[in-house]
Amino acid sequence: MTLGAQIAWDDTVLPFQLDRSDIRGRIARLDGVLDRVLSQHDYPAPVEALVAEMALLTALIGQTIKLRWKLSLQMRGDGPVRLIATDYYGPQEDGEPASLRAYASFDADRVGERADFSLLGKGYFAILIDQGQGMKPYQGITPLSGGSLAACAETYFAQSEQLPTRFALSYGRSTLPGQADRWRAGGVMLQHMPKASPFVAQEGGSGEGGLLSADDIIDGDEGENWNRANTLLDTVEELELIGPSVQPTELLVRLFHEEAPRVFDPQPVSFGCTCSADRVRQSLSIYSAKDIGHMTDDDGRVTADCQFCGAHYEFDPSTLGFEAENPPEQTDFSDGSA
Repeated sequence: MTLGAQIAWDDTVLPFQLDRSDIRGRIARLDGVLDRVLSQHDYPAPVEALVAEMALLTALIGQTIKLRWKLSLQMRGDGPVRLIATDYYGPQEDGEPASLRAYASFDADRVGERADFSLLGKGYFAILIDQGQGMKPYQGITPLSGGSLAACAETYFAQSEQLPTRFALSYGRSTLPGQADRWRAGGVMLQHMPKASPFVAQEGGSGEGGLLSADDIIDGDEGENWNRANTLLDTVEELELIGPSVQPTELLVRLFHEEAPRVFDPQPVSFGCTCSADRVRQSLSIYSAKDIGHMTDDDGRVTADCQFCGAHYEFDPSTLGFEAENPPEQTDFSDGSA
């Protein structure tokens, strides 16, 4: 495969549908985006792996949101890794790339060398969708369960949306001939199309802690179709998921050629952060002059760093807070894009 073809599929999400099985899905490949996300911070290897998994899930799930919407995934736990947060911003216009950012908060002394789900401890997994100005954000929360962030996302869709969902993910450092090693990630998401009639949630499911799973939601012919598609996905190899030698369309045919796959336009994804000096000022506008004084350093400045991209901001304290002596002009952020 030529380098040009490889680059064409990097940092894209390809939506598809399996017409025979009534299943929709996405194939994602993250390369430069993931490398950029992780290069903003000096994460230990186990934390990098968890952030990579969360970013890949966010790209796969986020492809479905509408223009100018924002999707966020959050994991909060009581383990060494306390927080992983990701944001996916839908394109501003058709044909433009979506943008993705992510960061993690962790206790470096407790992380150690283990790279597994136990680093999160007990807590919750949340999906939030901001539809923009005048709309109330949607939020769905499920407990951390299942042994992986992908399993948490599958549980969320079963429990909160009654949609059978499956993820197959691969991520890690990759080295191409003549190039430095860099992060790559790839994954497939399958999701059974919604039923015409609403699903009535039962009391207790077959999942961990009594949570719902796909087996609790569909049966009969639908269940057979779902199980067949999952059996086919079980045959995927990690190198097929991550590339770069297998194009997403080729992977789709390899896995599901008997399921009548149909592809749609791919969605490009880029690294993007919405932080700015104006947004930091807006976040500090709720504080009094006394509060701002406590934030002022020995050099007489108030500083702030973006947790997502590492941007550093410095301010004159007299321009901050609701009691500012010299308030600057404020920018309207009511469009929900912060």
